[in-house]
Amino acid sequence: MVYTALLRGINVGGNNKVDMKLLKTAFEQAGMNNVITYINSGNIVFTTADQTKKEIARILEEAILGTFGLQIKVLVLSLEDMKKVLSALPDSWTNDDKMKSDVLFLWEEIDDETILEKLTFKPEIETVKYAPGAILWAIDKVNVNKGSLSKLVGTKLYRQMTIRNVNTTRKIVGLMLAAEKQLV
Repeated sequence: MVYTALLRGINVGGNNKVDMKLLKTAFEQAGMNNVITYINSGNIVFTTADQTKKEIARILEEAILGTFGLQIKVLVLSLEDMKKVLSALPDSWTNDDKMKSDVLFLWEEIDDETILEKLTFKPEIETVKYAPGAILWAIDKVNVNKGSLSKLVGTKLYRQMTIRNVNTTRKIVGLMLAAEKQLV
């Protein structure tokens, strides 16, 4: 099966530095196949069989600890998981000079539509939606500093999610679809 691993909090502000070539090797040594890394924020597409997502995450967290000495949370999502998120993501949402749109990927412990009740957001300037496995968030670029996403940073909820912009999310799904074609 095709999976993506989203690493939380690597290569941010000079902290938790992880070299992508070494990370690819660590994933391969941990038994993952067809490993592809995408940009420096910890997005890895790979294939593996006969393991649950939780088992894969544990294996990868141990591999990262062993290789880099870092305790990094890893969220493992299947191609089907990512397709559900992508199908809920409006095509009009962009991450450019006009709009900022992010996908807040959720760990299983908080993955429920009621998560929206725990968030404070400003519906007059922000659009926030739940999709299975994620919160979708968009705001016009001119309002970013007035938005609520920055208030989420450092909270207990924030530690149970990892954020990617919509461009990165769409690219990851594209890489996963290409990996799936190679399996056939």
